[in-house]
Amino acid sequence: MKRRDLIRSATVLTAVSYGRVLGANERIHVGIIGAGERGRALWELFLKQPDVSPVSVCDVYEPYLEKAVAMAGSSVKRYRDFRKLLEERGADAVIVATPDHWHALPTVEACAMGKDVYVEKPLSLTILESRLMLNAAREHKRIVQTGSQQRSGAHFARAVEVIQSGKLGMISHVSSGLIRNAMPGFANKGGGGPPRGLDWDKWLGPAPYRDSLPLPPLYHFRWFWHYSGGQMTNFGAHNLDIVRWAMNVKAPISVAGFGRRYALKDGGETPDVQEVIYQFPDFVLNWSVREMNSMKAGFFLEFHGTEGNLSLSRSGFQVSSEVWPLSQEPKKLRTQEQTSEGAEQSEAHVRNFLDCIKSRVRPNADIEEGHLTAVMCHLGNIATRTGKLLRWNSEREETVGDSEANRWLHYEYRKPWRLGNGVAT
Repeated sequence: MKRRDLIRSATVLTAVSYGRVLGANERIHVGIIGAGERGRALWELFLKQPDVSPVSVCDVYEPYLEKAVAMAGSSVKRYRDFRKLLEERGADAVIVATPDHWHALPTVEACAMGKDVYVEKPLSLTILESRLMLNAAREHKRIVQTGSQQRSGAHFARAVEVIQSGKLGMISHVSSGLIRNAMPGFANKGGGGPPRGLDWDKWLGPAPYRDSLPLPPLYHFRWFWHYSGGQMTNFGAHNLDIVRWAMNVKAPISVAGFGRRYALKDGGETPDVQEVIYQFPDFVLNWSVREMNSMKAGFFLEFHGTEGNLSLSRSGFQVSSEVWPLSQEPKKLRTQEQTSEGAEQSEAHVRNFLDCIKSRVRPNADIEEGHLTAVMCHLGNIATRTGKLLRWNSEREETVGDSEANRWLHYEYRKPWRLGNGVAT
């Protein structure tokens, strides 16, 4: 057997035994893979928990690595290769907060090595990736939390209760989206060559090799198809996840998408205007993005029912309805407001993950939920990029009668990286 296989076998046995006997007051040893802005925000939340012991940090960018080590204390081990971190038996769980194209490989390998995983959203870069991630989690009986923190927000749960109670009547349309003016923020960003201290080859990983990006890569990777899916997977993953939860659905039956990069002449690839329409058996959902916008910015999600509408955000929700009588009398207006201060959803989400490591109960944003939401996001982008109406077979996880669209379900990794049959190398 290869050394990694021997380590994996021993580690799996150790982790399974640990998961069975871990008491409520015992400490959980955590490592982090990917210590950028979002990674360090999560790292801070984990470090605040009384039962967490930090043991290791991995990043391919030296300044990020040093910042995360400083947050946890000099005793933590530092790595530039996630595989070396996973080979250490010290970590019970790992945070994966890398760019999107690096979510699948560490997550699959961590599961195979017997570690539980908190992996940022969107779960994957492709549909096949998240399917293999889900398979690995189930095969190795791992707790895997997707970083869709709204699932742990108390007022989101209350809003879902209102929607599912029938108080809004029949809901046949849901609208969601992001509107902002990104042009001032994107202007004058300069070139996208690798900054000093970044291992560029490791950062690219399974993605095709290129010398540089038109925009600095450490944040703006989000606007390039080989590393992310634009606002569809950045913010869309949050709202579409809540729609699936509230409407109790798994997958659309068809998807159409429109848009491209119109106003942002910065070398990015993902749309600055995008409209995606999802057809479900009982309702229609649309996702709308406007990066070029002079009006008030906003992040919106609205459920439109025959008896009322519900508008939901991270700060609360509002229910309102207008009654239109059949007579000629003036219309009557009935409004009911239910608002809640924005709960600390991210910290609650971290706490839920840690509690589930001990109980072995599936977490609020279990990897299967993350996979189903990622499928919706990726289908929206595939429909937009191909200009086709896609009919989706959720059982087979492929488009119906469209071999061209099915080629977008994954891409060939750059050698030597490989992801298949639940094994990452």
